[in-house]
Amino acid sequence: MQIQDVSIKDSEIRLGQFIKLANFVETGGLAKEVIANGAVTVNGEIDTRRGKVLRPGDEVGLIDPASEEMLAVARVVNAGEQPLDDDDDLGEYFDESTADDDFDPEKWRNM
Repeated sequence: MQIQDVSIKDSEIRLGQFIKLANFVETGGLAKEVIANGAVTVNGEIDTRRGKVLRPGDEVGLIDPASEEMLAVARVVNAGEQPLDDDDDLGEYFDESTADDDFDPEKWRNM
């Protein structure tokens, strides 16, 4: 099974938040239920703590409790560790107050 790298902005993330970010579940309520049922592993061990702190390098798996088959695996990585996917996503900051392009917002406001 291929491990999916999921980047986080901070240096850590809670388990419940991470399984939503990795698209293992759609809602926080479902995340709570899945974790409580023992269907989530952290670094190969079942973990039922929704508030478990994950750091870059940790691997999280989703298992089927009935068959104990691994359904998905994701690795926590820092956003800075992943290469940029395209040229448009350079992490640049645009500040409208310092832009010097003669754009008049009043001209376009009510179009």
